[in-house]
Amino acid sequence: MDTPKPTGTYAVGTCTFTAQGERKVSARVYYPVRREAIAGREPARYMSRAMTEALQGTFHVPMKYDRMEAKGENVSACYPDAPRIEGTAFPLVVFCHGLSSYREANSFLCIEMASHGYVVLALGFREISVLTEYDDGTAVPFDRTLSKRMYDPFLGGVIQLMKLMKAKGSDREMAERFDRFQKQYCKALIRKVADCEQDVLDAVAYARDHLSDLIDFSMGIAVAGHSLGGVTAYALCLDHSEFICGINIDGAPFGDHAGKVLERPFLQICCTDNERVETRFLIDHTSPVWKAVFRDMKHAGFCDLKYLIPMKAVTGKMPENVMHENECRCFLEFLDAYLKKEKSQPDFVSSEWVTFTAYEPDLGGRME
Repeated sequence: MDTPKPTGTYAVGTCTFTAQGERKVSARVYYPVRREAIAGREPARYMSRAMTEALQGTFHVPMKYDRMEAKGENVSACYPDAPRIEGTAFPLVVFCHGLSSYREANSFLCIEMASHGYVVLALGFREISVLTEYDDGTAVPFDRTLSKRMYDPFLGGVIQLMKLMKAKGSDREMAERFDRFQKQYCKALIRKVADCEQDVLDAVAYARDHLSDLIDFSMGIAVAGHSLGGVTAYALCLDHSEFICGINIDGAPFGDHAGKVLERPFLQICCTDNERVETRFLIDHTSPVWKAVFRDMKHAGFCDLKYLIPMKAVTGKMPENVMHENECRCFLEFLDAYLKKEKSQPDFVSSEWVTFTAYEPDLGGRME
């Protein structure tokens, strides 16, 4: 498995914790360390045997744990409990995985951010992850009943969603159509967004109490995620002022957002398949909003699975290294502007692979 290496100034340390709030929240921290601090240290294991088995059962592809171990491929480009840089705190990015995904699903992206001077808090959501692993050795599997409850009734919901993906209309018209759809068919997913939102708040509270020497909370917090995790990022930016900017990777706008206006910078990343059902993020906002459309991509390809499951029908035709480089560039440009505030706005430049669009503030009839 030829996985990407971090390109930033720093090496990357990692640790985990479990926060106890309304639910137990599993968290992995990626943080910047000096390069000399990792000398002689063994890199972190990428995934446990139990996680490979859970992924194999979910995606129905071979995940050979013993072969990965024997070939030295089950490693991650970060180092457990590497010494922190004394007297230096970094801005925080919270990353949320999607439905039937896992805590380390975007580890390549998280490690890249950490190597450029960010602390990244990647969360594992109970019963939403294919497997949620805790520091005490316990684990909670994916709630498989949720797959059937995603749409209720299931067949009717799937048919209506497919129609929406092909429909035409203005951004506002499409957003209103999606909102009517989700209120009719997706009550379980709306509730799950609220659960994930609370889990993030509990994990951040833990970090404030235990990682204040590592994280500079005075800068505010950025929040991002893939799929349902990206929608959670959007909800947090709508509802809580400590989250000062957000990024959603290809998540449709499930959740109760009626009457709300986005007052923080936001980046919507999507593939062409899902572009028409992800317009809610482009309306009802007073701060800069950007959209990045990735060509030849599929929804599942926006995470590490692009490398782990090289099936173009599942992850898209865009080469994995091209996807990773462009995704990382999107994140770093956006975060450098709106979290570190090193520039007035991101330097987004369209290419043959990614097209960027900037959206002016829009309050042309708030959605109810």
